[in-house]
Amino acid sequence: MSPPALARRTVCPRCHRPGSTCLCALACPTAHRSEVLVLQHPQEQRQAKNSVALLRLSLAQCEVVVGERFTDAQLAALLHRPGRVTRLLYPDVSAAPAPAGPARGADEHTRLVVIDATWRKSLRLLLEHPVLAALPRLALATPPPTRYRAIRAARRPDQVSTLEATVQALAQLDGASFDGAPLLAAFDRFVEREARRREPPAG
Repeated sequence: MSPPALARRTVCPRCHRPGSTCLCALACPTAHRSEVLVLQHPQEQRQAKNSVALLRLSLAQCEVVVGERFTDAQLAALLHRPGRVTRLLYPDVSAAPAPAGPARGADEHTRLVVIDATWRKSLRLLLEHPVLAALPRLALATPPPTRYRAIRAARRPDQVSTLEATVQALAQLDGASFDGAPLLAAFDRFVEREARRREPPAG
């Protein structure tokens, strides 16, 4: 007689996580004007401590596409929307210099592209996709220390989670109309929960 099949873990249909790590109760609906497109490396998608799932649940205009190689046609379909100026959230680095482009207008309607990957993998994605590297850039203005440290180490002081970076970018793009504080508070609760899950059992 064959052994009984193992019962599958119940996965939330909304956040696609097992019940023990479901994010739906932490989701914080946040009004925003700028669209967000997250290009997520496949390895990040499998990380329980990844912040993009909470970001997607909280932002109405947030699209997440998983992959590490795209054709020019695929990127063209993803990056550009009528009436939107597409900008890439990425610093000006010597290995992939920011292209010269017009300054952002005060009333500009933006489609913000965010790369969710390690620093090395994000740079590789940029170098292998000239269409992506040619986008006008948006750089963060001196980001505060990350709230992520309890569950994920940062190699540099200016490294923050994808959720934190996106919230800071939306504050720059949308101005006073955007309030990211409640979403950052929800992220704090997510980090605290993940830190507790990683604590060794007592005794």
